[in-house]
This record gives sequence, structure tokens and C-alpha cells, in this order.
Amino acid sequence: MSVTAYIALGSNLDEPEQQLHSAVAALEQLPKSKLLAVSPYYQTKPVGPAGQPDYINATAAIETTLTPIELLDALQAIENSHGRVRTIRWGARVLDLDILLYGDETIESERLTVPHREMSWRNFVLIPLADIAPDITFPTGQSIKKLLQNIDRKGIERLSDSLVTEA
Repeated sequence: MSVTAYIALGSNLDEPEQQLHSAVAALEQLPKSKLLAVSPYYQTKPVGPAGQPDYINATAAIETTLTPIELLDALQAIENSHGRVRTIRWGARVLDLDILLYGDETIESERLTVPHREMSWRNFVLIPLADIAPDITFPTGQSIKKLLQNIDRKGIERLSDSLVTEA
């Protein structure tokens, strides 16, 4: 059975906008999956160690029959193919792909937590997610509309219009 999964995309190294374009193309090629929508791109201030360049962020929706771990493995393979190196937590990165939501599932495992732990207070996740899923309610019962009322909108700038909208 297929589910809709939402994925956060981010990059702040090696031409970040191009990294996201390439990641979207890779998402279109995921097995057992169909890319449904990609939010506009946003330039955002980094979270984590000081001195990093700004990020380019977006979110994507896919319909997939991949299991959550299969999807995680596929996303990490895309990150690795872009030269992702995991050294400093919240450090600068070529590409970051995170599963935000996987249908209505709540997942707590050693490798994966869904809904994503920090998504409910990150403007660079919620604002692009609202662009492609404005009426979504998370498995926790929180609506994106309610969460958007409480986030800081400073430090985020919309750069582009939607790339894909088929949902």
C-alpha cells in the first residue's frame, strides 16, 4: 500500500540551489515512488555552529511503497552520492534529506524518528511544508496551521516558485 511521505531538503555547500535541483531529480527516480510536489526554495539562516553559510531549504512530497527504512536508505544514498560527510552535528553540509512524515505513522527506532523530532519549531521546515500541504495534521494531532502561528519568520526568504505540483 502506498503512503505519502514528506521530505525536507537542505544544503549550504557547493552551490546549494544546484544541490537541491539534483536531489529533486534523484527523488523523481526513487523506485516504487512518485514525486508529487516540491515547495519553493527558501534561503535560511543556519542552525548550529557559527560561521556557516546560509542554507537553501525546501520540502517534497512523494507517494511511495518503500518501507520507512527503505526510504531512509534511499535518501542516505542520494546524500552520499552528493558527497555528504557526517562530521559535526548541525554543521555545514552538501545535502541533507530528512523524512519528516511517513503517512500517519509514528516511528521511534535507532535509525529513524517520525514525525521528525525538531520539525514543529523549525521555520525552514514548516513554511515550505505548508506550501505543499497547507491542511496537514501531524500524527501528534498538531495542525501545521497552528504550528505556523507560533514560529519566528525572521531569517527566511522565499527564492522561487513551486517546481512540481501534481498532488
